[in-house]
Amino acid sequence: MMKRRSHSSTPLGIHLMLFAAAVLLAPSLAQAAESPTLQRLRSSGELKVCIWPDYYGITYRNPNTLELGGIDIELSAELAKDLKLKLTYVESSFTQLIEDVSSSRCDVAMFAVGVLPQRQARLAFTKPYLQSDIYGVTTRSNRAVRDWVDIDRPGIVVGVQAGTFMEPVMTASLKKAQILVVRPPATRERELEAGRIDVFMTDYPYSRRLLDNADWARLVPPPQPFHVLPYAYATRQNDPAWLARLDEFVAAIKRDGRLKAAAARHGLGDIVVQQ
Repeated sequence: MMKRRSHSSTPLGIHLMLFAAAVLLAPSLAQAAESPTLQRLRSSGELKVCIWPDYYGITYRNPNTLELGGIDIELSAELAKDLKLKLTYVESSFTQLIEDVSSSRCDVAMFAVGVLPQRQARLAFTKPYLQSDIYGVTTRSNRAVRDWVDIDRPGIVVGVQAGTFMEPVMTASLKKAQILVVRPPATRERELEAGRIDVFMTDYPYSRRLLDNADWARLVPPPQPFHVLPYAYATRQNDPAWLARLDEFVAAIKRDGRLKAAAARHGLGDIVVQQ
């Protein structure tokens, strides 16, 4: 009878050759599986971040100093620092968002982008870092809209900014009031001051702009949660390794306190998503 061999029949020399080949191939295999975005960023040395420079507390250009400020101006600088890249801002908006990100005008959009189904169909999102409900803003002298219940009444004209999540939400929600979609160069504030709308809908960060700078503005909050939406960073689809790196950044700023500190500096501590 033949004795059963208790060890592999493959000669030791072949094992060593296979191991050496695996070691030599490992870097190239890792490179092939790596994010194309990260490869390009390393080659260019530049991180392009889409912002909307009219988003108070988020990515806002001060009209007097022309300087950019806000939570995502701070946090985008932190991301570039973590990646050891030069930071370049690309001006965008909610109406241009999908096209700008999809066409690679920027590597990531960092201006508190609401995670909406229609955007999820075209973009990839990180884990949320902020969230906000919808609020009404009217004038102190407006007698027609005193409380939330007054918004959806006959004869009331409700303004929403084109491209924001308030547009589809309020279009679906309003049954009696008329909706007016405000498109640049028109602004919700000017439409309200001119009397062409009775109230406009916005989120928590933008409402702070009016309350901090306009003594004629009055906030109309919902009596209970109306439509709370998570905010996240948006990037192109089909690059999971780049999305994972962005999620790693979001987890890090939550863990080490950078998110909480930046939010506090811009009056947004109440809407931070810490989980």
